[in-house]
Amino acid sequence: MTSHDVVVIGGGQAGLAAGFYLRRQGLDFAILDAQDTPGGAWQHMWESLRLFSPAQFSSLPGWQMPMTDGYPGTAHVISYLARYEQRYKLPVHRGVRVHAVRRASSGFRLDTTGGEWSARVVVSATGTWWQPFIPALARGSAFGGRQLHTVQYGKPQDFTGQRVAVVGAGNSGAQIAADLIGHAAQVRWMTRQPPRFLPDDVDGRVLFQLANQRYRALKAGLEVPPGISELGDIVAVPPVRHARDSGRLHRMPMFTLLGADGPVWADGSTWPCEVIVWATGFRPALHHLAPLRLERENGHPVTDGTGYRHDPYLQLLGYGDWTGPAAATLIGVGPVARDMAAQIKELVAIK
Repeated sequence: MTSHDVVVIGGGQAGLAAGFYLRRQGLDFAILDAQDTPGGAWQHMWESLRLFSPAQFSSLPGWQMPMTDGYPGTAHVISYLARYEQRYKLPVHRGVRVHAVRRASSGFRLDTTGGEWSARVVVSATGTWWQPFIPALARGSAFGGRQLHTVQYGKPQDFTGQRVAVVGAGNSGAQIAADLIGHAAQVRWMTRQPPRFLPDDVDGRVLFQLANQRYRALKAGLEVPPGISELGDIVAVPPVRHARDSGRLHRMPMFTLLGADGPVWADGSTWPCEVIVWATGFRPALHHLAPLRLERENGHPVTDGTGYRHDPYLQLLGYGDWTGPAAATLIGVGPVARDMAAQIKELVAIK
């Protein structure tokens, strides 16, 4: 059995940020990553995806992402993450999938494809990409065409000449719908509510600043300022903005039934199509923590900051705002990882 004071599960952006600060704290740690190559979930995202911020505002702690024209794409992010891991010589063990985390007398035992590991502290940083959410409406339908989730979307040329419905009111839905225009025969973007675009000058920089303002106010016991969701839901990155402003981004209300030929609305109207892309989000990928039987609230483990409320020796990093402000973003995960590493330092010092 391989033992460390701290084992981080996941070698994507959250795992690397954790490694950066754990090393600064002088802790004994290892990072286990199921992927064979660096880059985390970014190596599986669609080709045309762009970050919401310029490179200098999309960086992990310690080293700024190299500059590029416009907002960085997936290839640029993957290269950055690979070089970041190498730059700081982080102890990432690749091709090691964690099947289960169990409690043990010395802390935790991890059952993995690379044998058993033990740790006093476990940091779960597996993200959400591996747990796509598809609504019940899609399951068991009579639809004769192809259904896929965001995780299966590759490039718009794969849909040439087809009628495609994109479902989802978030950033992914808007970007994929815009991406398909000019390639698919027709594209319809379907959402439950009219899409709410953020002001055109708002990008990831502003989102991070607002998240931090709310976090600082909450910690200080002050009145918490309004969240970004009160302004809108979708960052108008250039391709989305162009499609919207040119009148080519056609939005339709959400349908009530998925028939054999495509969406069906309550009034009986239909829109036949060959493909439906479900851009309906993700859930935390936490199957490996199932043996711990964690208490949950709002669908995720209850936490105080990044620590599991009933056992801070289990830390959860990078899943969303419930684990820290903007913790699921490149720029946002750093400050959260820093605070987490300081807490782990104190925990490990307790004999």
